[in-house]
Amino acid sequence: MTPRPARRAARPDRPRPQGETLAVLKLLASSGADHTPVVLTSREVGDRLGVSQQAADRYLVALEGAGLVDRALAQRRQRLQLTPAAMELLRTEYHSYRRIFEGPATVAFSGDVTSGLGEGRYYLSQPGYVVQFTERLGYTPYPGTLNVRLAAPALRKAGLVATWSGIRIDGFQASGRTFGGATCFPARLRGRSCHLIHPDRSHYKDVVEFVAAERLRDSLHLKDGDRVEVSLAET
Repeated sequence: MTPRPARRAARPDRPRPQGETLAVLKLLASSGADHTPVVLTSREVGDRLGVSQQAADRYLVALEGAGLVDRALAQRRQRLQLTPAAMELLRTEYHSYRRIFEGPATVAFSGDVTSGLGEGRYYLSQPGYVVQFTERLGYTPYPGTLNVRLAAPALRKAGLVATWSGIRIDGFQASGRTFGGATCFPARLRGRSCHLIHPDRSHYKDVVEFVAAERLRDSLHLKDGDRVEVSLAET
C-alpha cells in the first residue's frame, strides 16, 4: 500500500482570530497586561488602535465575553488583563509567523520510561485508528505505546506541540463508543524513528506517549526508569 501524504493540521477546533481581536490583544500584551492588570480607558485603547472610543469599547466587551480579557471597571478607567486563553491564542499566532520565517520547529528533551495505564494496546487495536495510522504514518504501529515521564522543563518543551502542525488522526464512533482524535509528530527516541502521539484528551499530566512499528521497549532494551533522549519535528 502506498501511504497517503501526511495531513498537516493545527490543533482541532481552534478558530482563527479576527484581525481586531489580535490587534487589541497585542496592544494589551505590549502594555504589560500579559502578566499584570493595566489601567486604560476605551479612548486610550481606541487612540492606539486608530479606531473610535465606541469601537474600542465594543472590542473590549466582546473580548471579555469571550473569556480573553479580565476587565474591572473603576470610574472612567478600567483594569485590563489577558487571560491564559488569550495568551494561548497569541502564542499560536506567534508560531504561525515563526514557521513562515524560520521553517518547521524542532525540540529536544529527555525523560524517564514509565509504565502506563495499559490502555494503549486497546486503543491502538481499534480498526478506526489502525487504518489511519497505516495510511498517514506509513506503518502499522505496534499495539501499545511507550510512555515517558517528563520533569517540568522537559514538559514545557513537549507542550510546544500544542501549537504545531502535525499528522492528524481523526476521532470516530464504533460499537456505541466515541474514540477521540489525536495529532502525531515525527520523533526520534534514542535514535529510533517513531511518532509522539498527542491525544485531544489524555489521562496523563506529565507523560508523553510514543508509537512505532515495533515494540520500543524490546528494540531499545528499555525498562522503567531508563532515561531516554527525544527529538521532535513539526511536519
